[in-house]
Amino acid sequence: MRIHADEAARLLKALANPRRLMILCLLVEGEQSVGQIQARVDLGQSALSQHLALLREEGLVVARRDAQNVFYSLESGPAKILLASLHGIYCGP
Repeated sequence: MRIHADEAARLLKALANPRRLMILCLLVEGEQSVGQIQARVDLGQSALSQHLALLREEGLVVARRDAQNVFYSLESGPAKILLASLHGIYCGP
């Protein structure tokens, strides 16, 4: 139970930042390039890179490189399920 509590606490800590939450909510809609994310989230390139790095380290997102572009998507697992629920509640029509 302790391990799951630690995992949940790390997830909630990552979600507690409004910018990271916005990034993750965008990714609920599907894979996005860094440029697409930056266009929809009010962050500079450096700040966005730092947030994406943290989300990668926490295992919440996965990156895919295609030539010069980097695309991000949500990693499968409990976080993806939780984010889909949050997206439906707060970002829906």
